[in-house]
Amino acid sequence: MRVVLAEDLFLLRDGLVRLLEAFGFEIAAAVETGPELDRALRELKPDVAVVDVRLPPTLTDEGLQCALRARRERPGFPVLVLSQHVEQLYARELLADGTGGVGYLLKDRVFDAEQFVDAVRRVAAGGTAMDPQVIQQLLARRGDDRLPARLTPRELEVLELMAQGRTNAAIAGKLVVTERAVAKHTANIFTKLGLEVSDDDNRRVLAVLAFLDRDR
Repeated sequence: MRVVLAEDLFLLRDGLVRLLEAFGFEIAAAVETGPELDRALRELKPDVAVVDVRLPPTLTDEGLQCALRARRERPGFPVLVLSQHVEQLYARELLADGTGGVGYLLKDRVFDAEQFVDAVRRVAAGGTAMDPQVIQQLLARRGDDRLPARLTPRELEVLELMAQGRTNAAIAGKLVVTERAVAKHTANIFTKLGLEVSDDDNRRVLAVLAFLDRDR
């Protein structure tokens, strides 16, 4: 699996290169600026990109802008954002097409190499890998008065865990409930969001997106 990595801090960039290579990934390019990332994504056509949000020259949102351009040119192109910051507007836009292949992790909350590598693989396969804090911040913007069909607190918990890419079994374990209960909550969520129940992974992504984008 070929990866383009964008990170402006040398030590972190080098560490990520070594980590991914140790798990069998091919690093097609490891760059430190927005223009370099744009060029690498266009010319090298990697399988997945791992990008920081803030890259030179302006250190604002170059990484996410590059990711958005890449997904416009290659719909569904897998992107894992690895950042210290939650850029809510662009995070929502990155998720907005509902095709999956998106992740957003916070650097200071990645504690396990295998968990990180699993997130890269999941995103590359078209799934999602969202840090709970990212989801919480995105959900917090909605406000209780705008909850579609008044999702229950438990349904919101299930929705957040779905956005992290967790299976029903994993959600059941986290919430200490049965898989049958999770399946019921999931069906309720789909119904309240006007989505047809399906086992398709992207349908679970759409459930999160439908909630985030409702009445935007």
